[in-house]
Formats: sequence, structure tokens, C-alpha cells
Amino acid sequence: MDLRKLKKLIDLVQESGISELEVTEGEEKVRIAKHASGPAPVNYVTQVPAAQAPMAAPVAAAAPAPVEPAVPDGHEVKSPMVGTFYRASAPGAKPLAEIGQSVAVGDVLCIIEAMKLMNEIEADAAGTIKAILVENGEPVEFGEPLFIIG
Repeated sequence: MDLRKLKKLIDLVQESGISELEVTEGEEKVRIAKHASGPAPVNYVTQVPAAQAPMAAPVAAAAPAPVEPAVPDGHEVKSPMVGTFYRASAPGAKPLAEIGQSVAVGDVLCIIEAMKLMNEIEADAAGTIKAILVENGEPVEFGEPLFIIG
């Protein structure tokens, strides 16, 4: 795997919400992991077949962790699956949930696309939406907080 591909993969992990990525290409295997506990460098490991000469890999520079705003207290609605987060049922449509909106148990808050299936995510608590923690179109992981309901 060439260095340009490695750099693109590292950039993808740093810019997205994913914490780990593993790619296998033939006999080569690359694992890139991002640690959420402070500004740690992105680590990656490559396995090169014994027939090839070892090549020096560049060290990824640690980007300073962005300062995240404080999350309000309340009930967290978490993602039940890995997929892509959408606030509306269709492109250009009105968002299903907004900050300040009152919701009841069972109200649809968002859609998560997984394997080309659109899954409606419902509120599991009643209250007012205090925060939306994910941007439209971003990838989400299992258990990742999506909304705060107070």
C-alpha cells in the first residue's frame, strides 16, 4: 500500500466520527485507530509480506483535539447501530427533530442508514430536545450519543 493511500486513510479517520479503521489489501493489512482521550497521535500498523523489503513509514502528526462545547444534562438517545445519521426523511425535507422541540416516547427523531436500509430512530424518553450531537450526513457508531432530551 503506498504512502498516499495511507495518508488518505489517516485523514479519513481524523475527519470522521469513526475511531478505528482496518483495511486489508492482498497480504497487506493496515489498522488505524484514533484515541478519544486527549490529543494522542493516530497509530497505524502495517504488515508487509516477508518477500518485500521493509519501507519506512511516516509518523502522523498529532492534531490538537478540538474543544467540544459542554453537553447539557439529560437523557442521551444513543445510536442502536452503525450507519449514516440523517436529520430528515429525504434530502431537502424538514428535519424530524429540532432543538427545543417537545417529544414523546416513540416520536421519530432521525434516520440512520445502514446497508442501504433507512432505520427510523425513535425517542425512548419524553421531554424537550436540548442538544443534537451529530451533524447531518455524518457516520455514527453503535452506542454513540445522538440527542440529549431533558
